[in-house]
This record gives sequence, C-alpha cells and structure tokens, in this order.
Amino acid sequence: MGAIPSDFLTDSSGPDLPFPALTPVANGGAVETPDWLTAIPLPAAILSISGDAIQIEAYNASYSIRFLEQARAWVAGKGAEYPLSYARVVRAANSGQPSSSFDVVKDGALGTEYWTCALGRLADGTDGARRLLMTVVDRTNERQTEKNLRRELVLDSLTGLPNRTGFGEEIDARLTDGELEPITQYAILTIDLVRFSRINESLGSLADDELIITVARRLKSSLRQGDILGRLGGNEFGIFARLNNGLSDALQIVQRVNSALGPPCRLSNLQLSIEIAVGCALSEDEAETPEDILRQSQVAVKLAKKSGKMEIYRPGVLRQAWRRFNMESNLREALANGQLDLAFHPLINLKSGAIAGFEALARWNDAELGCISPVEFIPVAEESGLINPLGRWAMYEAAQTLAKWDRQFGKPLPIGINVNLSPIQMARDDVPNVVEEALRYSGISGKRLTVELTESAIIADPEKARKVLSVLKALDVSVAMDDFGTGFSNLASLQRLPIDILKIDRSFITEMLMDKDKKAIVRAILSLAKSLKLATTAEGVESAELSHALASYGCEHGQGFHFAEPMPAEQAYEFWLARNS
Repeated sequence: MGAIPSDFLTDSSGPDLPFPALTPVANGGAVETPDWLTAIPLPAAILSISGDAIQIEAYNASYSIRFLEQARAWVAGKGAEYPLSYARVVRAANSGQPSSSFDVVKDGALGTEYWTCALGRLADGTDGARRLLMTVVDRTNERQTEKNLRRELVLDSLTGLPNRTGFGEEIDARLTDGELEPITQYAILTIDLVRFSRINESLGSLADDELIITVARRLKSSLRQGDILGRLGGNEFGIFARLNNGLSDALQIVQRVNSALGPPCRLSNLQLSIEIAVGCALSEDEAETPEDILRQSQVAVKLAKKSGKMEIYRPGVLRQAWRRFNMESNLREALANGQLDLAFHPLINLKSGAIAGFEALARWNDAELGCISPVEFIPVAEESGLINPLGRWAMYEAAQTLAKWDRQFGKPLPIGINVNLSPIQMARDDVPNVVEEALRYSGISGKRLTVELTESAIIADPEKARKVLSVLKALDVSVAMDDFGTGFSNLASLQRLPIDILKIDRSFITEMLMDKDKKAIVRAILSLAKSLKLATTAEGVESAELSHALASYGCEHGQGFHFAEPMPAEQAYEFWLARNS
C-alpha cells in the first residue's frame, strides 16, 4: 500500500487538541505499538476518542512520515476540506457499531486519488475513551482501472465516438442536466451506410474502417452545438438533436448531413460516393424514453433503405415491427413443430377442362397471430434466414402429398405438382440436392414436379440460375417462370435458360377483357411463348369469359377462383376425383 497523502484528512481550522507524544523507533512504528498492529499489512492506527477529541495512540510502519507531519492538523479536525471524515470517526465511535467505513476523494499532484477508511471497534480505554482501529486502503489504481474499462464500454474504439451504450448515457445526461436549458423536444436520427457490405466484399475490412472513420469525421462536422453523435454499431450512426422549431430543425440537420457526405470518398485509390439511408423519430410523448425514440428511429431507417428516401417514424410502425419480430419467432417454432400446412390450387387445361396438376401454397394459422398470409410471412422468412427450411419443407411435403394420392388411387395420378422457389433460397440453398431428395424420398418421377421461380431469382445471378436449372432439367423437373411480364428479364437470357412454362401474371389477366393494352400484352406473351416452344399458364382467371378468351388466344392452362380456391390436400384429391370422373 502507498503512503497516505500529506493532506489526507487534514484541516488547519479549529482549536488545537491534545496530541500525544509519539516517539518514532527504528522500525518506523511508535512506542508500545502492539504486535498485531505491526502485523497489519495496511496503514493502520489506533484512535482514542473522548467527546469530540481524537488522539492517536499508536500506528504501524505503513504510515509515512508525511502522515505524522500532518497528524496534528488532522486531529485538530472538524475541517473545511474533509468535515465528513472527522464527523464519521466521531460518529462511529459513538454509535456502538462494531465496524464502519467511508471513502475519501482528493485531488493529488498526479490526479484524483481515492481512499477507503475502515473503522473497527476496540475495547474502551481505562479512562473510558472509545477506541477504534483505523485502516486505510489506496483505491486509486483500482478506480482508474474501472474508469478505463468503463471508457472502453461506452466508446467506439475505431472512431472515438460514443457507442450505443455511451450514446444513450450522453442523451440521458443532457436531458437531466439542470445547469443547461431544458429540452422540450428532440429528435434522434439513424444513419445507415447503404453499400457498406459491398465495399467490404470488394476492398476488405481496412477499407471499411477507413470509410467509417471518414463518415464519422464528416458527420461530426455537420453537428450543431449540443448535438450528440454516436456510432450505434457496424455501419450505423445516431444523432441526437434538440428541436427548437419541430420537424424543420430535423430536416435542416439531414440537409447538412447530406452536404457533408456528398463529396466522394477516396478509398484505395478509388473514389466512392457515400450512399446513406436516414430514419428519424421525434419525441412526442413524455412517457417515451430516449431508448424508445432510438428504436423508432432504427425502424424508420429500415423503411428508408427500402424507399430510398428519408423516413419519419409514424405511430403504428413500431407495432408492425413487433408483429414481424413475433412472427419470426413463431414461424421458427412452427417450422420446428410442423405447424404449417399446404393448400393446393388446381391448374386447369383450358381446352379440355381437365386438371393438369396443383400448385402447392404454404398456409400458416398461428395460435397467437391468427391466419397469416404468405404475402406477409414469406418476406419475414426471407429476411430472417428461415426461407431455406421453409422452402425445403414445402418441397418435401408437396412431393409426399402427391405420392400419398398415388397410393390412395392405386397407381400414379396423371397430374403433377408445382412448388414455388424463393429467389433467396435459390441464392443460398443447394436447390438441386433438395429437389433430388424430395423425389427420392417420395418415389415420384421428376416429370411430375414443376419448380416455379420469379424473374428476380434469375436476373440476380443469371449464371448460377442457368447451372441450377440445368441440373433440375437433368432430373426431368420442369421449370416455370412465375409472374412473367412484371420483371426485367431480357429475351436473350430467356432463350438461353432451360425454361418450360411461362405463367402470365394476374395483373394482365384480370382486366384483359376491359383493357385493350393488357389484352395486347397477353397475346404478345402467348405469341412469344409459342415461338420459343414454351407452355403457358394464365393466373387470375376469375370468369368463364376470361377462360374462353385465353383458350382462343392459345393459352394452355389457367388458374384462378373461377375454377376453385386453394384447398387442403384431402379436399384437393376429392376435387380431382370428381373432376376426373
């Protein structure tokens, strides 16, 4: 332990009190120092308290000469600098408690020093004075280490900005600072670097760090006095801003941010433009905490990444986000426990009226959230990484259902089954292996399976799509391009890819008879398919008139509520039996 500082517990005010004669000895102790006191490895002394007078009976070798020089001033006590320390000693002596402690903080030559004084009750003296054993522990290094660790916990090591924890603490401190003007309204902006992952893939992590540092420096230059900037994590920054004029102040901050990040950034001899998405949330309700506003801002920035423009958080958006979060959690559980179902939508031969097959459609009735449309839960599955297990389940279940119908009928039915393939699963999963396993486990022929995929699944990576589809063709599986006409695939790629069927999107079919432009588009698609020797299926056939018109134009198959709605597996089998008979 280090020596007690020279002015530790000292005071020069007040009358002099009796101070015992202390005769130093060779070992630095005092006359008649008890052996046990000498053995204590901390600075320790025996105090005698009579009324408000404090005397030092003995001390051990850990006390320094500096302490002895200041002991008289300390005993003179009731001081201005450490009044509580003196009072605590007297209070501890009079309390009758066996022990107590208190901390002392002082500014030393090398910075702030921290000490802990522990007081233990000893037997009273023969003169009736209360006696205490005082030990002193130097906590300076310990407190400094705590400060350093705390600094690491609240600061981002790369930029020196507050991290998410520090950002929140600085906001709380600003809002509760009584010396500054109270803040009645504020905004939190979340700024996301849109192309950050591409830079990492292309230039590496060092370029990432350089970009983050550059963005942090530019954002800092755009702040007003009193604004707080933090790095929330990865490629996301947050700005806390006081609003004197409501939303207009927030919009001005966004303009300054855009101006600061507008000039290109030079990375590895390349000039890159910095693209950002900005989400903003305003403090409207006093019951909402800064953490609530920050969460709302982060919800808004997710919308901004999709819309391509700044988004202001609106009431209800967070509820939607929570619904999506609950949906993801429940969907994960539903997949694990087999709580999803397939519905089957018939595909009808428009000339003969026979059922050519069924399209398998995922259906989910959640105990908590109710019936959830695939339009809602499929995007959640794609974002959360659940699309692969969901797609595999649908493929296996559809093939097994067709095999079950075969067993019920006594021989293979003259129909096939269509299964949708998500673009995300196309990119991330081993689709050929999934299809091969589904065929092998069910025992059905590849000729009876059609994989439906959208144009986006192809144009995202045409070369990979070509390889995957070629393997599927080797398994005798048919490939249908779903929602044809709504994407951006070029005719050259359409000619090169092994596609068998074009499914014309319902947006063209449902209004075809009333809109001559859509009728022209449908006839052009049918003519193109005929030239490329592709089969065609029209979606959204809602009337007999549409069915007859499409058949007259040369469309082979139709699908829509005019024929039937999607139905459970057993009902679909009965529907085929009735239609076939």
